[in-house]
Amino acid sequence: MSISNSVLDTRFRAALGRMADQGRLQTYTAPADPYLDVAGIMKKLDGGPAVLFSQVNGHAMPVIGNLLSCQANVEAAFGADFRAVRQFVGRALGDPKPPVLVERAPVQERVHTKDIDLGKMLPALHHTAADAGRYVTAGIVIARDPETGVYNASYHRLMLAGPNRAAIQLDFGRHLRAAFERAQKKGQHLPVVVCIGSDLALHYTAATMGSQMPENADELAVAGGLCGRALPVVKAVSQDLLVPAESEIVLEGVLRCDEEIEEGPFGEFVGYLAPADPAPVLEITAVTHRAKPIYHAINGYGRETVVLRKYVLEASLLKVLQSAVPIVTDAEMTAGGLHRFHAVIQLKKTGPAHDGLQRNAIMASFGALKDLDMVIAVDDDIDIRDPADVEYALATRMEASKDIFMMPAARGHEYVRVSDRGMRTKLGIDATVPFAERERFARCEFKPVELDAKSFTLDAATARKRLDL
Repeated sequence: MSISNSVLDTRFRAALGRMADQGRLQTYTAPADPYLDVAGIMKKLDGGPAVLFSQVNGHAMPVIGNLLSCQANVEAAFGADFRAVRQFVGRALGDPKPPVLVERAPVQERVHTKDIDLGKMLPALHHTAADAGRYVTAGIVIARDPETGVYNASYHRLMLAGPNRAAIQLDFGRHLRAAFERAQKKGQHLPVVVCIGSDLALHYTAATMGSQMPENADELAVAGGLCGRALPVVKAVSQDLLVPAESEIVLEGVLRCDEEIEEGPFGEFVGYLAPADPAPVLEITAVTHRAKPIYHAINGYGRETVVLRKYVLEASLLKVLQSAVPIVTDAEMTAGGLHRFHAVIQLKKTGPAHDGLQRNAIMASFGALKDLDMVIAVDDDIDIRDPADVEYALATRMEASKDIFMMPAARGHEYVRVSDRGMRTKLGIDATVPFAERERFARCEFKPVELDAKSFTLDAATARKRLDL
């Protein structure tokens, strides 16, 4: 079955089951405190298998952390390799599937509309001692634009600020902020639902930003396009919105148009504390959940935060580059660049007319992804997922006096502290060779051989005997 018409089972619990079967889900059985301990353990184990905390002090709900924190976890969760995951992300916008309404939903097995106390109900974590308080970090906020009626889904951190209140962080330029400001101008509160533990297709759709997710795209339908099937949804119990039916937990409420409170500081993905700022208030009107829900937590400064967007950004980048510069064969958003700020692009030149296109591709990359600050172009014989091989290209194929070029005062991400309020010089590095010189730069080749593990031993006595030591 081709990627174009295949269907994925991306349900949250189905993904967890696959991860458990493939050894990518470990259980922490000792008691763990939601104040600093759970987040600290997650950070200690960052980049490894997901961690299920089965005993969280003061709460019956287990907590899952480090869920999508590395390639192995992502591939196990989706049941597909990373290239296929990128293709599924890439097809989402081109083949949206509107959600299907159902009468009953697992997420509404338990419904609370009175005496709501988020602090008691949810094992929300206090991540670092410098954070302003307890945060919901893996919630996907779903809203309907008050003017267009289009559904938007996006990640936004929530700071608990009272029994039924939270402060929500809204970045400038985000679609939810635009929808909220439109409602605010009308003097209206904006209805929202916050989904915790949702379908992975919705997770990846919510992580898509910029030109690859235009404001007029219905993101519930786009999530259906990603997994190849319509998402089942149910009507919210207290707001006029649709809710993904198989989520673990849903918070229903409104973003108040008439109130702000201070939110932050909070440890963000760049490793620094985001400063305290005024933020809108989310007033909770209902909490619904499964009979035995699983709470998903993401460390702000953790691998999951950046890995979650890695394949989304790579798919977006390749979509633009392969349209503009067809000799681009692959792209890698690197770990050292937090899978956001640095990229390596691979090109295959097949004739002298392709010389120079690598620089076109570098410049197109900066246009495709605003936050990119450095792009390295390499030839197709370089393994772009091996940092040592990329560095080899820099060491042997890049001449600094002519292969480095800069774009000053370009817009990037405002969290990068060396920037001027988000403006920074972009760096392009051309580590490719002219087509006519490919032979001169060809690397030595050895005879391909098949190895039999039985032919090797690490036994010290054997080595000493053969060496006559």
